[in-house]
Amino acid sequence: MAKTILIVDDSASVRKVVGMALRDAGYEVIEAVDGVDALSKMEDLKKVHLIISDVHMPNMDGISFLKEVKRNPRSKFTPVIMLTTESAEEKIREGKAAGAKAWVTKPFRSPKMLDAVAKLVTP
Repeated sequence: MAKTILIVDDSASVRKVVGMALRDAGYEVIEAVDGVDALSKMEDLKKVHLIISDVHMPNMDGISFLKEVKRNPRSKFTPVIMLTTESAEEKIREGKAAGAKAWVTKPFRSPKMLDAVAKLVTP
């Protein structure tokens, strides 16, 4: 059974590229345009095995979304990879403190991202 990965990014092109790489690697992919949309979709899903989220998004940014994910008993142990253009050390520390397991900067290389995904998605 394929593992489910939620991609949260306001850029349709990023969601498309990341989604294609993940689907080609055998994962089931759900897409959301921001943190609010992602939280709504997570309510309907039985299990999300991994979340890949941008930081800078409208309505609810990635760090706020990450904090909400970690507050929810159903998702608090779900690993989160931040995939973002943000590379400021302070923001990276804030993300790690909020519970991010990995921080990948855009532009990214699919093999590097897929390696991070494989390490965080439990078999």
